[in-house]
Amino acid sequence: MQDKQKKAAAVGTVAAPARPIDARHFRTVLGNVPTGVVAVTATGSEQEPVGMIVGSFTSVSLNPPLVSFLADSLSSTQAKLQAAGRFCVNVLAADQERLCRKLAARGSARFDGVRWAPSALGNPVIEGIVAWIDCTIDTVIEIGDHHLIVGRVRELHTVSDRTPLLFFRGSYGDYLSNADRLLDRLLDWR
Repeated sequence: MQDKQKKAAAVGTVAAPARPIDARHFRTVLGNVPTGVVAVTATGSEQEPVGMIVGSFTSVSLNPPLVSFLADSLSSTQAKLQAAGRFCVNVLAADQERLCRKLAARGSARFDGVRWAPSALGNPVIEGIVAWIDCTIDTVIEIGDHHLIVGRVRELHTVSDRTPLLFFRGSYGDYLSNADRLLDRLLDWR
């Protein structure tokens, strides 16, 4: 019995890093993980649209239906989303990079010229997206320098069969363009 406990303890043991992890190196290495790009939107206290670009969106649970994303704890937009108590995840299409960059910018002009319609919960559903997921906030957990915001899905729809926008190695693209780029590198066809 003691041998099993020792073996279990050894498996769970991880040596502490010899030096602190450099933030830039951390981002570079994790940039090798392709992520989907979504716009998380809501309406603020004066019914103005608010939103942020997120690359950490994921499904959490089927029963109950839950999704989540991470937001910088210092972000004023995430504070507005939390105050609203609800949000809509807009899955951006591959040709919406310009919109993505606009919504990622600082300032109050993010939604100038952006076409959207309110969801049943009142959240902006952006025109031209792949899909949307309307949620109420279920749980918020502070983790490091971010908040994990978990939403209970209230309604969701696929809007089109277009390919989604992806972020990979510091660039935007779609599945096909990023797959081609990766294949070129693997085959040394640059």
